[in-house]
Amino acid sequence: MKLHDLREPEGTKHRRKRRGRGIAAGQGKTGGFGTKGTGARSGHGGGKRYFEGGQLPLVRRLAVKRGFNNVNRVEYAVVNVAALNRFEAGSVVDVEALTASGLVKDTHRPIKILGEGELDRPLTVKAHAFSASAQAKIEQAGGAVEWIG
Repeated sequence: MKLHDLREPEGTKHRRKRRGRGIAAGQGKTGGFGTKGTGARSGHGGGKRYFEGGQLPLVRRLAVKRGFNNVNRVEYAVVNVAALNRFEAGSVVDVEALTASGLVKDTHRPIKILGEGELDRPLTVKAHAFSASAQAKIEQAGGAVEWIG
């Protein structure tokens, strides 16, 4: 097969509608644009992008979609203090230990320890961030808190 053998399949090309060329052409009189109104005028086909004829536009009806997204927001992988009880007393709990135990699934996010629950053993916890209550509970249990830069 050569380039000059290629043909477009039958029916892929449509002739342009020649509007306003008389009744015999099938698009005479109003030319398929209806009667009166903005859409019938030349050069005024679309109107404003979100204008719905005076009805409250969809964009304004959906309150959910308002507001803005902070591009600088940091999404943390969250671990509660109560979940740290699965580690043995005196052990070092770092990123590798948390991922190996299945507490953290997404390794690309920084880890934050939150203060939900109680801790009953001393642990050295290394994470990117700690809530104030989590830090207090870890230190109260006899453990230590280390911040990862």
